[in-house]
Amino acid sequence: MAPMARKDVLDDQGDAHLEVGSPKTSAAGVPAVVRSMRMSVEQMGVVRTARTLLRVNQDKGFDCPGCAWPDPAHSHRAEFCENGAKAVAEEATKRRVEPAFFAEHSIASLREKSDHWLGRQGRLTTPMHKPEGASHYEPVTWERALDIVARHLRELDSPDEAIFYTSGRTSNEAAFAYQLFVREFGTNNLPDCSNMCHESSGTALMETIGIGKGTVTIDDLVAADLVLVVGQNPGTNHPRMLSTLEAAKDNGARVISVNPLPEAGLMTFRNPQTVRGVVGRGTPLADRHLGVRLGGDQALFQAVGHLLLARGTVDRDFIDRHTTGFDAYAEARREIDWETTLLATGLTEQEIRGLADEVATAGSVIVCWAMGITQHRHAVATIQEMVNVLLLGGHIGREGAGVCPVRGHSNVQGDRTMGIFERPSAAFLDALDAEFSIESPREHGVDAVEAVRSMRDGRGRVFFAMGGNFVRAMSDSDVTEAALERVGLTCHVSTKLNRSHTVTGREALILPTLGRTERDVQLTGEQVVTVEDSMAMVHASRGRLAPASDTLLSEVAIVCELARRALPGSSVDWAGLRGDYRVIRQHIARVVPGFERFEERIQDRGGFQLPLPPRERTFTVEGGRARFTVHPLAYPSCPPGRLLLQTVRSHDQYNTTIYGLDDHYRGIKAGRRVVFVNPTDVSELGLADGQIVDIVSEWRGVDGDDALTERRAEEFRIVAYPTARGCAAAYFPETNVLVPLDSTARGSNTPTSKSVVVRLEAR
Repeated sequence: MAPMARKDVLDDQGDAHLEVGSPKTSAAGVPAVVRSMRMSVEQMGVVRTARTLLRVNQDKGFDCPGCAWPDPAHSHRAEFCENGAKAVAEEATKRRVEPAFFAEHSIASLREKSDHWLGRQGRLTTPMHKPEGASHYEPVTWERALDIVARHLRELDSPDEAIFYTSGRTSNEAAFAYQLFVREFGTNNLPDCSNMCHESSGTALMETIGIGKGTVTIDDLVAADLVLVVGQNPGTNHPRMLSTLEAAKDNGARVISVNPLPEAGLMTFRNPQTVRGVVGRGTPLADRHLGVRLGGDQALFQAVGHLLLARGTVDRDFIDRHTTGFDAYAEARREIDWETTLLATGLTEQEIRGLADEVATAGSVIVCWAMGITQHRHAVATIQEMVNVLLLGGHIGREGAGVCPVRGHSNVQGDRTMGIFERPSAAFLDALDAEFSIESPREHGVDAVEAVRSMRDGRGRVFFAMGGNFVRAMSDSDVTEAALERVGLTCHVSTKLNRSHTVTGREALILPTLGRTERDVQLTGEQVVTVEDSMAMVHASRGRLAPASDTLLSEVAIVCELARRALPGSSVDWAGLRGDYRVIRQHIARVVPGFERFEERIQDRGGFQLPLPPRERTFTVEGGRARFTVHPLAYPSCPPGRLLLQTVRSHDQYNTTIYGLDDHYRGIKAGRRVVFVNPTDVSELGLADGQIVDIVSEWRGVDGDDALTERRAEEFRIVAYPTARGCAAAYFPETNVLVPLDSTARGSNTPTSKSVVVRLEAR
């Protein structure tokens, strides 16, 4: 198809040259290797590329700053994926953003640039300060920068007027020191990126099995009879998972994909480290694809539960010994309204019965999921319905069986384990207080959505971000940006430039920090940090590259030096924590269960596994048993002439970081402002493939009875695509503007970015 002319789109965003081709039916392979190497060499050069990529996810090497997929016990020398290589390339790039750059570019001019352009400028090197009323950032010393933050914090009327955000890239050591500082300062305002993605998983699992994490390992996935991949696109978001699924298939597993969009990675995997992946046909992964309607997963798993009960394929011994609530659940699932179920799921009764047959006949079942499940109004209930199905068959605490929420950012799970949470347990706070002789606040803090409300309403006066790109990660972009502009100080600890640096409070700071790939040398010598992956494995990470600038501080150093200034009477030895991260790990070992002999155990190849009680069929919920739960059927309704929109990543991005402007697997080249719509829906709406439209979201409040409000994302090209009927998809962060701030999941408060009611307006 010929390129589409777009005269009014920034050239650096690429949409002026957008091309649309056919979606791919296989993922990875030699093309992925070529793309990885091209970007790596462009950013790092040949020698640096070789030295760096061969240390990713290796013993004595560094953990990939991308996703949190675990390392296999017997990893390849090239244990990285295409997007992992891109993440490393952008961190280890030779490009630099120095003070002269900020002198040349005003904040207003940077705000007009695309996410892709900002990210490609290179590594930040120098602390930068925007004084009140200034139009540009100016270089500032570390001493002056930290004094500014400390002054703003000390001038607050209450510690709760400060908000301390955390991204999932932060190490365990930095996260523990950070939350310690924040709690000694006097608040639990510790929102993090989990609030926007897997908070629904943690909430649902804590209530049913007693732990907010998955219960399986890579070995379990390989040993499973049946793996359900629900609301997840591993080919783009967790590419190394494809190797694990390939091993499971080789071992006889069946894989079923449940997703509104068919994704290339679950069709065929061309493993570039095998002969069949390079010159052969690759490995077909999904034995079935169920193109479920957005938000229809709860109805699907309720129907599967009904069918399993009807045929009597349940594990009564497990149910009687290890669960509660079965009778109420069985009564609720005794009957099924097939008409409503088919409407909610968009599937046929035959497809649903086929899934139930697969579950009934499998000896061990794993359900994997990601944000396609967690970002709906009824997300917590949906996850608990998946748990119900697993409990029926005794598929928790058995080899090859269990729950597998697949986390995104590299240490987002570890940050939560370290105490980055606005609602910490009393037991954690008691242990923290006893260890450091402090008095932590007990009142719950704000999560990400509540943080925006707090700043919007004038209660939040300082916003401090340990990594991430809060402006582009959050929903309701216009509201989020306006909220940040109201505060007295915004401060971002970052490795690279991003959109959040251009949306400032009256005063603003950028504090450049070391990356995962770089040497971290403190008073006692070279330091090691640790991370926790999606399957609760903790291991060491050691950077080897020279820092991008001699002026960079580590995240630990920034926290400790800020704490010394903001808490002059502190009982914590902040200088000692900065000087030797082993001291931090000694404290962690005494505060956080499961980290006994921390220093010793990270010396083992591959690290160590944290306790996962459900693996031993020990459930730390009230009564000591896993809980069946009962929920009324819920699914998003959509008026005539409207579609349900989900926000998704392109293949050339990770979270909010845009590596490039192509979505190879979906056939998109040199652009991002596209909306994927089922061809029949395109026709019935009176539109056409290739037509330019505005996407307008329609919101009538949580209960649907408020006055209609609208949000608009302008100039998107319709792409006819085989998504489920009545559904559409478009890339975030460009479409985050369409997600209302108050549209969140019940119980978890996660933004509902996967079920936005929209109409398409022709331009």
